[in-house]
Amino acid sequence: MTQLPKVKDTFVNSKTAQSILKTRAGKQAAQVFSNAADRFLRGHQLALSGKTPFEVVYEREIISLRFYKADVETGENKHRVPLVIIPPLAANTLVFDLFPDRSLIRYLQSQGFDVYMIDWGTPSRRQAKYNFGTYIKIFMPDFISKIREHSGQQQLSLYGWSLGGAISLCYTSLFKDKNIKNLMILASPINTHQSGYIGKLYQKLNTPAQWVRTNTNFRIRQIPSRYFHIHGWQNTLGFKLTDPVGNFKNYWQLLKNLNDRQFVINHATSSSFVDNMLAYPGGVMRDIILRFWIDNELSTGVVQFGEQTAYFKDIDCSVLAIGGDTDIIVTAEAVKPLMDLISSQDKQFEIVSVGHMGLVSGSQAPLHVWPVITNWLIPRSE
Repeated sequence: MTQLPKVKDTFVNSKTAQSILKTRAGKQAAQVFSNAADRFLRGHQLALSGKTPFEVVYEREIISLRFYKADVETGENKHRVPLVIIPPLAANTLVFDLFPDRSLIRYLQSQGFDVYMIDWGTPSRRQAKYNFGTYIKIFMPDFISKIREHSGQQQLSLYGWSLGGAISLCYTSLFKDKNIKNLMILASPINTHQSGYIGKLYQKLNTPAQWVRTNTNFRIRQIPSRYFHIHGWQNTLGFKLTDPVGNFKNYWQLLKNLNDRQFVINHATSSSFVDNMLAYPGGVMRDIILRFWIDNELSTGVVQFGEQTAYFKDIDCSVLAIGGDTDIIVTAEAVKPLMDLISSQDKQFEIVSVGHMGLVSGSQAPLHVWPVITNWLIPRSE
């Protein structure tokens, strides 16, 4: 005959279960609080980004040149032509080395490339006088020369993402540098007026700007460059406002997963780029407004730098251009016109299923973007 549990034993067991639940709840609450404090107060310490070792081989003003040696034990798989990453001016370098297992730089090293990267530094109001031409005419020739000196190679491949692609194109064409063997141009604003709804806004700016030029003596260039200085936090805010719903969901997921330490670490790492964007020097921002947004100058293939002129038709090296089909900052339609502006016989345009940042460091980049680049580049780097 089965005996029923005594009332006293049932009460004790219930009390023990409640105690266990309270202890677990307390530990979970403490974990959530600790993770939240670390994420919002010490996020930079949690982030896994920027961990790949490098050597600084040259410095000038706020700008430095990094060298990442090819990750090969013998010279059999190392490619002769070094690869140079030209970042956008407002992007910190973490985007190229975001996760240890999702790092463009580590991937390129593992594929046998010596990688150089120009770190544009952190501009302040002291650099307000820098304009687009400062980087094209002064800094690029200097740093390209130092790369050739350090590598012992004259031929180079340039990888330019976003505004970095525009810098690469303008430098190559202005100086008619025939030792630029390969150009990789990713999500660069060649025809800004074709860049989706943002492009339509730029087109609307053109009409009043032309009226002002025709009917008044006012010129944007009359305004001192210091008034155009854009702080890093403003670039961060602007970047996030391009996808406010996505950014809200991103932080909502963080709140839902504050008890998951690894999720919090991954969130801090992913955010280390967007949350720490750099300033635009006033002269650069003025050029972006006038030359990129209003005049859409790159779309003509003729870009003026004082008394010198860059003609994209002078580019005849191998060129790979890539656009993202979900990129709303620089659409694929804004990148493709480059194919008609250059003289290269070996040129290729690809559309991949990612957004603007996804081209460089998104979760799909290792599968859908990086192999496209290396499969194209490797046979052209010997």
